Amino acid sequence: MSTPLDNAPPSERPVSSTFPAGANPLDLQAEGSHATLSPPPVRKPRTGATADRLFGWAAKGAALLTLALLIGILLSLFAGAWPAIAKFGLGFLTSSTWDPVQNEYGGLVMIYGTLATSLIALIIAVPVSFGIALFLTEMSPAWLKRPLGTAIELLAAVPSIVYGMWGLLVFGPILSTYVQQPLQKLFEGVPYLGALVSGPPVGIGILSAGIILAIMIIPFIASVMRDVFEVTPPLLKESAYGLGSTTWEVVSKVVLPYTKAGVIGGIMLGLGRALGETMAVTFVIGNTNQLNSLSVFEAANSITSVLANEFAEAGAGLHQASLMYLGLVLFFITFVVLSLSKLLLQQMQKSEGKKS
Repeated sequence: MSTPLDNAPPSERPVSSTFPAGANPLDLQAEGSHATLSPPPVRKPRTGATADRLFGWAAKGAALLTLALLIGILLSLFAGAWPAIAKFGLGFLTSSTWDPVQNEYGGLVMIYGTLATSLIALIIAVPVSFGIALFLTEMSPAWLKRPLGTAIELLAAVPSIVYGMWGLLVFGPILSTYVQQPLQKLFEGVPYLGALVSGPPVGIGILSAGIILAIMIIPFIASVMRDVFEVTPPLLKESAYGLGSTTWEVVSKVVLPYTKAGVIGGIMLGLGRALGETMAVTFVIGNTNQLNSLSVFEAANSITSVLANEFAEAGAGLHQASLMYLGLVLFFITFVVLSLSKLLLQQMQKSEGKKS
C-alpha cells in the first residue's frame, strides 16, 4: 500500500540520517568501499640529509687525517735530521764523502744512484708497459687477453727480495757474460761511450739495479694503462676506424689524449715504486759509497739501500741524523716528482683544443 511520501518527488523526500537526499546507488556503493579502506600509512621522517652530513664529515676526517700523518712524518724526519742539517747544510747534497769513522757524510752518491736506477727503470718499463697495454686492449685475441693479463698482474705479487736474489744469482752472471763484456770490447777506446760502459764486468751495478726495477714496475704501469685504455668510449675508436685510421693512429690520436691523466698516473705510480724499492736494489747495486765514474756498470748505492744496510747499526749522533737526512731528501724527491707530474697534466689540459 503506497503512502503520499512514496509518490512525492525525490527532492521533497525527507533526508535520512544514513543516506543523503538524491543519492545515487553507485555513489553510495563507492562511498561504502572507501569507508572500508585502511588509512594511509604514516611516513617516517627522512634520514638522508643526516646520513649525507655524517658521510661528508667522515670523508673530510679521512682526508685531514692523511694530511696530518704526512705532516707528522715530514716533521719527524726534519727533527731527526736536524743535527746533520745544522752541520752540513746543503753541502750534504753535493758531497760524495761517506765516512762514519771520521763523522763526515755526504749524500751525492746515494742521490745519484737513486735517480739513475729509477731513470733506467722508467726508460725500459714505460715502452714495454705501453706495448703490453696496447696489445691487451686492441690486438689480443679474446682467448689470450684474460690469462695474459692475469699473468702480468701476478708479477706484482712476487716479493722484492725474490727479485733481488734472482738478480744477483741468475741475472747478474747473464748480464756480465752477454752484455757487459761484449759492450766493453765493442766500445773500447771510443770517447764517452767507452767510459759509459767501463768498470768491472761482475753483473752488479746501476744498470743491473735499473733493469731489476724495470721488471718490478712493469706490472703496475701496464695494469693501469690497460685499465684506462679500456675506459675509452668504443664509439670514439669505432669512429676513427670507420674513417680509415690505423691501430696506431687510433691509439695516438684518440686513446692517449682521452686517457693521458691515467697514463701519467700509472707512470708516476711505477716511478714511486722504483724510488722507494729497497731489498731488490740492495742485492744488485753493489752498495759502494764511491762515485768513480758515470759508468752504468759501476757499483753504487741508493738512498733506500744505505738506509737498509746502516740504519740498524747507526749510533746516535751524526750518523743516524745523516741517514734521516737521506730519508728527508728521498721524501723531497718524491714530492718534486709528483708536483712536476701535476704541472704536466695541467699544461696538457690547457693546451687541449689548440692547433699543434
